[in-house]
Amino acid sequence: MKRSAFRFDLPEELIAQHPAPTRDGARLLVVDARSGSLAHHSIKDLPQLIPAGTLCVPNDVKVRHARLFLKRSGGGAGEALLLRALGDGSFEAMVRPGARLKPGATATVVDPSSGAEVATVRIEANLEEGLRAVRVVQEGTDLDWDEIDHIGRLPLPPYITHLAEGEDEERYQTVFHAAEGEAVAAPTAGLHFTPELIAALEAKGCAWRPVRLHVGLGTFRPMSAEDTDTHVMHEERFEIPEETVRELESVFRDRARPLLAIGTTALRTLEGAWDGARLQRAGSTRIFITPGYALRTADHLLTNFHLPESTLFVLVCALLGMDLAHAAYAEAIRERYRFFSYGDAMLILNARG
Repeated sequence: MKRSAFRFDLPEELIAQHPAPTRDGARLLVVDARSGSLAHHSIKDLPQLIPAGTLCVPNDVKVRHARLFLKRSGGGAGEALLLRALGDGSFEAMVRPGARLKPGATATVVDPSSGAEVATVRIEANLEEGLRAVRVVQEGTDLDWDEIDHIGRLPLPPYITHLAEGEDEERYQTVFHAAEGEAVAAPTAGLHFTPELIAALEAKGCAWRPVRLHVGLGTFRPMSAEDTDTHVMHEERFEIPEETVRELESVFRDRARPLLAIGTTALRTLEGAWDGARLQRAGSTRIFITPGYALRTADHLLTNFHLPESTLFVLVCALLGMDLAHAAYAEAIRERYRFFSYGDAMLILNARG
């Protein structure tokens, strides 16, 4: 399908620049994929909106301080967004300006608030898709993710116009995130959850079983192709705990209880890992869920509202159908829902068949 089929007009003022005052204070548009009904609720209503005993599967990945502000050797400014560790002390990264940051170049990492010089970035090699292999060095030693967390900034999306600050340090991470991971964007549906909301779900017999997708370009890079058939997703790694694997395989085979994927990254992990007989414990996926795709794993999906012509809005269209997806987004715009990472949410019921 043409990329233009997934276009819609969004008033700029509906793009949320800051989170709601409380995590569970977001509004919730409930869309039934089977009946086509739309209903307005709040995130706090979630335990009453999903069946008792639902298996809830979020993405518990940790968002890293992967955005580095650079001063080039010639004095100009630059940036590096670290995507993943390559295993040899270097990182896969997006850099700009790419024309000036070629292999062999170096740049100084600076604190954007104080201007202090905190490390050096060396461009090691060109990679596919315009990316670079880079090394972040401090006093002659390669830095790892935990050390980079002390010198970088959280990589807020470009449509959020302020630099990451104190509020974002708390609110651009889920309350249940693991100590590990290398996400460069938050699994935003998970941002709505509080310990109290999770406890309310568990009190209703719902189980909480996280998976982990290391969110990278596959999730947030815009479609570059004019047709969905020719867009190639960037590879993203996942891991699923053994206990979760056993429970999910039982659910997928017997369908004894419904499954709610909390976020598109959790859904893509499940669909990429399940081959119809077994669930892969760890691996990578490039899965692109487009109209015509039949879900095999989740019954329901909780997700935020996504960018026009993005792979994530394409996924929503695959679950709801083109007409209902566009109608739901039009309703959200009419009702002044807040969009994107810090915005409100949508609960898609009966997405599987």
